[in-house]
Amino acid sequence: MRGPGLLSCFFAALFLTVHAEDTEESEDFVRRERGHIDSTLKLTEEKPIDDYPAALQRLRKIYHSAIKPMELSYKYNELRQHEITDGEITSKPMVLFLGPWSVGKSTMINYLLGLDESPYQLYTGAEPTTSEFTVLMHGPKVKTIEGIVMAADSGRSFSPLEKFGQNFLEKLIGIEFPHKLLERVTFVDTPGIIENRKQQERGYPFNDVCQWFIDRADLIFVVFDPTKLDVGLELEMLFRQLKGRESQIRIILNKADSLATQELMRVYGALFWSLAPLINVTEPPRVYVSSFWPEDYHPETHRELFLKEEISLLEDLNQVIENRLENKIAFIRQHAIRVRIHALLVDRYLQTYKEKMTFFSDGELVFKDIVDDPDKFFIFKSILAKTNVSKFDLPNKEAYKDFFGVNPITSFKLLSQQCSYMGGCLIEKIERAISNELPDLLGSIGLGKKPGALNCDATGCGEAPKNRYKKH
Repeated sequence: MRGPGLLSCFFAALFLTVHAEDTEESEDFVRRERGHIDSTLKLTEEKPIDDYPAALQRLRKIYHSAIKPMELSYKYNELRQHEITDGEITSKPMVLFLGPWSVGKSTMINYLLGLDESPYQLYTGAEPTTSEFTVLMHGPKVKTIEGIVMAADSGRSFSPLEKFGQNFLEKLIGIEFPHKLLERVTFVDTPGIIENRKQQERGYPFNDVCQWFIDRADLIFVVFDPTKLDVGLELEMLFRQLKGRESQIRIILNKADSLATQELMRVYGALFWSLAPLINVTEPPRVYVSSFWPEDYHPETHRELFLKEEISLLEDLNQVIENRLENKIAFIRQHAIRVRIHALLVDRYLQTYKEKMTFFSDGELVFKDIVDDPDKFFIFKSILAKTNVSKFDLPNKEAYKDFFGVNPITSFKLLSQQCSYMGGCLIEKIERAISNELPDLLGSIGLGKKPGALNCDATGCGEAPKNRYKKH
């Protein structure tokens, strides 16, 4: 643990108010009106009481009764390294800020939350200033929480970060303060990408930590400075990690009012040219062109355009907040589908192993042959043929070499043996959750139905489960 003196110095460094000379200069600038932020994000409206907590409680119950037992039985966490905690199920939407150093990520957060020129603003400057992963959360009073404390609190969604080691936890800080926007969303500010800097120099697995936040983010802002568009190895690695999350990505060309119109158009084209090889999708992410800071736009720039772009971004953010419950249910359902596919594959590997084993066989050699060439035994094709699984959802075959290298095939049971008289069959419970319970919960949102009324006992919803593997 840090000493109190060191913590106070860190707090002071993180939340330094604007330097005296900067304050004097800022008096020459005109500050923007903030009314459009409050109105677009609906911060001044009194929110009606809804069934959000009841729906989350129902979602949590479905996860624990129908999905988690399958996870544990087939050790899914060792394949994907993605353990879902109660804190993650009940957490607010997460907005992640990524990008090179000194592009305005911290300044943008200060602007959205109205923290500029307050004692709580994130420290900003022309040099690389943010060296920590900073999580801004809602709380009844202003306080900082060290990473070690955040990871130890199982009620939060950050406890899995403990696996990245103490060096990383020293670079993780949480900040709580009362703010209308933080009641509905959590912001994560990240250290700027500095090219030619290796992960070893950071003292923790930077890319792995970024991937953890990327996997859980509802919205990802990748911020660029028009004067620094060089794409290096670390930025390329970041975009590789963003593969599959294109719908959550928003590109921000910040500080746009610092350029003349013709130069800004050239920079806009250069940004697309640089990113095109990294974002290989039919429809590229939305790009917002504006200046996200509290000072007024420079004269003789496209003020109306920049303001419209800013409002569009705020509407995007508000949409994520409004759809927070739908997104959470969809996320849990997607996770359940992956768990189910994993269980079906392990079951198929085990069936094949039992079929090929004879009294005189060497078990290790038999299974090595199966794992080395699963296509020869139609492992994956049989899953596609017998179940409603998309081939695009199947995991990498190579991943199962590593998985079974740590988990012997004999340590698993067939799905047909994962049934009990009182609890039913694991496969039927997870299929019912995917096909019925989660869609029903999603359909109840906004229709006046009460999610709490969908309560079921430990065996799940609907009829008593049938054992499809039992011979009649």
